Amino acid sequence: MRVAIVGAGVISGQYLDSLARLDDVRLVAVADLDDERAQTAAEQYGRGARALTVDELMRADDVDTIINLTIPAAHLEVCTLALESGKHVYVEKPLALTVADGRQLLDLAGSRRLRIAGAPDTVLGTGLQTARAVIDGGHIGVPVAASASWSSPGHERWHPAPDFYYKTGGGPLFDMGPYYLTALATLLGPVRSVTATTGRSDRRRSIATGPRAGEPIAVEVDTHVTAVLEHEGGAVSTVLLSFEQWGSRQPRIEVHGTAGSVTVPDPNIFDGGVELLGMGREWRDVPALAGYAEAGRGYGVADLARAVAQNEAHRSSAEMALHVLEIMESIGLAAARRSAVSLSTTAQRPAPVPLTQLPAPRTEVVYGRL
Repeated sequence: MRVAIVGAGVISGQYLDSLARLDDVRLVAVADLDDERAQTAAEQYGRGARALTVDELMRADDVDTIINLTIPAAHLEVCTLALESGKHVYVEKPLALTVADGRQLLDLAGSRRLRIAGAPDTVLGTGLQTARAVIDGGHIGVPVAASASWSSPGHERWHPAPDFYYKTGGGPLFDMGPYYLTALATLLGPVRSVTATTGRSDRRRSIATGPRAGEPIAVEVDTHVTAVLEHEGGAVSTVLLSFEQWGSRQPRIEVHGTAGSVTVPDPNIFDGGVELLGMGREWRDVPALAGYAEAGRGYGVADLARAVAQNEAHRSSAEMALHVLEIMESIGLAAARRSAVSLSTTAQRPAPVPLTQLPAPRTEVVYGRL
């Protein structure tokens, strides 16, 4: 599959690294509002990739799929342009800013017989897939409850241009929520209803690194989120996402069943240790049972390429991305209304990933640079 990237920001370096070692996809072009940044990314990938304007990229005959790595506020516009140009789409999380916009994209893709795949693809790695294999194998009995927790003081401590994290489409819910909510829906199935409480402190925030260090940041979204999700299968998940906590020792994700418990690694990465506690008192390590080993961002694009070639369903489905978007939107509504909100969307759990060894990354990626 011939792919092109729109948006050569921080995250693009991780995609460039992964795409360079995958046989199922070939990057042919990069576009960005900053022409120099697009040129740098194209040269970084090499292999004949070229820098184009967005308009040139949309008109290009040698591009099958657009990888949309723009900021969330631009997802709807760029995805729409790609679909109207006859190209499949892989879009970074979240799918869009609102469920209405997400539905618009799915309707357009359906009318054009095109596909949308949505991040995060971290659920395809050995960490989440091994935990899923433990649950699906009945090793904890019937799942009853789960907890998910992520927190930090805020992305301004490390990101040189963190403004969009504090605007609509950002905050801990829309930035980190997709990793945790997609993981929970993959492990336990879709969500039926949510309740929630959200808030923010009056702490003044400013950029800590880079050329804009010291500049203040306007906070337009809630920075602390707590929610309870009722899954269609009956399990209940509690979720905490925060830009207000300076540190935490809470597990990333735990799932508890009628016969045991399992710890799930950080869903923001592809691997990590899984531990199982049965009816006894001792936790034991679980070896990798499933998933792409040593995977990286962009493996969802490779899965999309495989699925298109074989006329099968792709795992990072638009339906799941839309469902997760509605979970997040409903958390905001539930907090505002102080009552439970029922969801209108659902999504099938994607097919599990067999244990697959692929080439290791060429080098470590730091802030988008190889």
